[in-house]
Amino acid sequence: MKTPLPLWQRLLITVIVMLITSYVVGLAWEAVLGFKLPSYVAGVVGGLAALPIWDLLARIGGTDDAERDANPQ
Repeated sequence: MKTPLPLWQRLLITVIVMLITSYVVGLAWEAVLGFKLPSYVAGVVGGLAALPIWDLLARIGGTDDAERDANPQ
């Protein structure tokens, strides 16, 4: 059995991915459209990016959540 990633590591990686995604999408938005991306939209984009990352980290780390999702009863 794999050793699960501690919660603080999963949380830290997820927050970093959220921030980077929001920043990159904001830069791309401004380059294409010529005005700044509203902060609430950047937050939504970052939050949506966090969902698959959290699930990926759960599967990589071998947490109980990933095992439960992979083998529903």
